[in-house]
Amino acid sequence: PWRKRAHSGTDGGTMSEAATDFPRITRRTLHDEVLERVRDMIIEGRLEPGQRINEGLIGAQLGVSRTPMREAIKTLASEGLVEILPAKGAVVRKFSARDLYQVLEVLKALEQLGGQIACAEASDETIAAIHALHRRMLELYATRERLEYFKLNQAIHSAMVAASGNQVLLEMHGTLQSRIKRLRFIGNEGPEKWAGAVAEHEEMMAALLKRDAPALSAAIGKHMESTLTRVRGVL
Repeated sequence: PWRKRAHSGTDGGTMSEAATDFPRITRRTLHDEVLERVRDMIIEGRLEPGQRINEGLIGAQLGVSRTPMREAIKTLASEGLVEILPAKGAVVRKFSARDLYQVLEVLKALEQLGGQIACAEASDETIAAIHALHRRMLELYATRERLEYFKLNQAIHSAMVAASGNQVLLEMHGTLQSRIKRLRFIGNEGPEKWAGAVAEHEEMMAALLKRDAPALSAAIGKHMESTLTRVRGVL
């Protein structure tokens, strides 16, 4: 958030002056760029479950050597999106309905706990920042920018957990959330499914803004159960 700071005047006194603290600009590394591109290819289905990842071919398409491709694949394997198999190399991971159910059950518990703590302890500025992400997500939904919508949607889930201030909770949530990104993305295929997910996010945000922990927990539970239904139908 932007802040106002007091500055000393030239006469030695102190004057109140509006000053803006802008967020620092971070430079993305080649690894970050390649990682995001390959991850997006998996999420959007351009690399399908069970498909071997041809490092040379995809690297050539992206205009990079094998080294950054291998680094990206290692990261994706740690996220659970890719498996390294003997004699086959890197393969896009396949998930069963049981895998999905188990991950979503744990994600639901983690997000409900994070939401409960956030309602009690998060600052007004933190909640306002999450609400701003939600409004931007609705703008992307209105223009049907699906991949960017999805990324922001996932960022909101992470932000609500992060608002708890519990780093262990955030790390566990991040690991599991990364693992089923492709499945959650396809869960919004079709206008009715997508609209349903947006409506559930509206309920979650309304509860968070009121700091109503029981209502937020119920909304998160509903959202996760609906996600399971939406995704299971297209597995």
